[in-house]
Amino acid sequence: MKKKLTIAMLTALAAITTFAQTDSVTAEPTYEYKFTIVKEHPATPVKDQAKTGTCWCFAMTSFMESELLRIGKGEYDLSEMFVVRHNYVRRIKDNILRRGRGNVGPGSIAHMYTWVMKNAGLLPEEVYNGINYESEKHNHTDLNTWIKAINATAVEMKKPLPQEIVDGVLDAYLGKVPEKFTYKGKEYTVESFYKSLGLNADDYVEITSFTHHPFYEKVMVEVPDNWDYALMYNVPLDEMMQIIDNAINTGYTVAWDGDLSEPGYAFKHHVAVNTKEDINSQKTLKAKAKEENVTQESRQKGFETFATVDDHLEHITGVAKDQDGVKYYKTKNSWGTEGNGTGYHYISEEYVKGKTISILVHKNSIPKAIRKKLDIK
Repeated sequence: MKKKLTIAMLTALAAITTFAQTDSVTAEPTYEYKFTIVKEHPATPVKDQAKTGTCWCFAMTSFMESELLRIGKGEYDLSEMFVVRHNYVRRIKDNILRRGRGNVGPGSIAHMYTWVMKNAGLLPEEVYNGINYESEKHNHTDLNTWIKAINATAVEMKKPLPQEIVDGVLDAYLGKVPEKFTYKGKEYTVESFYKSLGLNADDYVEITSFTHHPFYEKVMVEVPDNWDYALMYNVPLDEMMQIIDNAINTGYTVAWDGDLSEPGYAFKHHVAVNTKEDINSQKTLKAKAKEENVTQESRQKGFETFATVDDHLEHITGVAKDQDGVKYYKTKNSWGTEGNGTGYHYISEEYVKGKTISILVHKNSIPKAIRKKLDIK
């Protein structure tokens, strides 16, 4: 009896050992990026741009909300769609003047937000949420179709679009803009509300870094979303990075315009790294991706060969390091929190070097020596 029991126990033990060995052989390795915050600044809750192409406005709204926190104005929830509306009005006129060769899509870049601030004002979200249709979230599928249609018709007719038609389409989808409104017990217009915030649109500048233009001059970056041909300051790559770091180190945040169409941009994994490895398609990461170093020359080549494109804006709020001491920028996206649980991710320093189209910062966040070179007062 004892002999039979011993044999049974040994057989069971062998089976367990064999199973454990088989399991260890077949289990795939996994890797998780772990981040330690070095420095970060307050930001408002993550929002969801949903089915719109208005990341530029969500990023800039978040940036300005952080600016209000920085200057002691408290937490505000500003309306993205008020700015989007005025941007459409402006670009519709631009497209007709260009005989239909303008850009009437939803995409834009950072300075178009400050243009609206300066020329039209701002509104709180609770006064103008921009959803005047049956939907809980933003959805501009129909709106963009109508925008394209009325633009095409005006160009075909060779006549300016009557403002009543433009306003009618925008009112139908985004809602009418109030002439006056009450917010926190005070009555405002869009202009007086903007003035009450203490923000100055002229304090914000865009910076880029490309060698096909001279450094330390204002240049036009040739991307489709720069449809108004605006100029921005051009600096060497190392100085662009110094501007980002100085902003974060001195209490400011940064609006970032760059490229997300990369295999190393893996929002679901909370990371964007400059690699050729397709980590974005991996359900779980097998290992830490090997990054490629970026130079001014490689950055330029990426832009000129269309490997680097302008397709997304986000809001850099801080700096972090991974478990190996590699530097990243903590960045707030506008895709809600369902995609990765927080709505934030960490963009590596090399990714920012290689895939940045431009940044927008408060002029006082630029190091004094660089500001002097740019003749920014």
